[in-house]
Amino acid sequence: MAGKKKAKTSTKGPLFTKRTQWDSIWMNEPEEHDFPAAADYLSLLYGKKPVRETVRRLRDEKTRLRKAKDIMRASGVDLLPADNLHVRKNIEKVMRGKKLSPVLLVRRPEGLIIADGYHRVCAAYHLTEDLTVPCRLA
Repeated sequence: MAGKKKAKTSTKGPLFTKRTQWDSIWMNEPEEHDFPAAADYLSLLYGKKPVRETVRRLRDEKTRLRKAKDIMRASGVDLLPADNLHVRKNIEKVMRGKKLSPVLLVRRPEGLIIADGYHRVCAAYHLTEDLTVPCRLA
């Protein structure tokens, strides 16, 4: 039929459903470079000894599963937009079938700290806020 326009597909809404298996998107274990990255961030907040101890605990912890929306709420950080350079790269990585590294979280009396993986958590939230995110929690 001449002149028929192709329907536009919406990019709004979750890219994955909450039934999406976490292991299709995430690695089982953090990558080695995630630990020094966490230490760099934590060193802005704490001294050398507490940072060293926290990173050791992160290495020793088992990987746990939490929802992206719960990590965002507990940490109190702002959700970066999907078009943020690093968030977008993580979303594109998932869309290409590549897996993301689990995030590294630290519990403190003042709240949850995303020591490494802030952009990955934001990307997960944009994929679907109910997406399960593997994490190490110290």
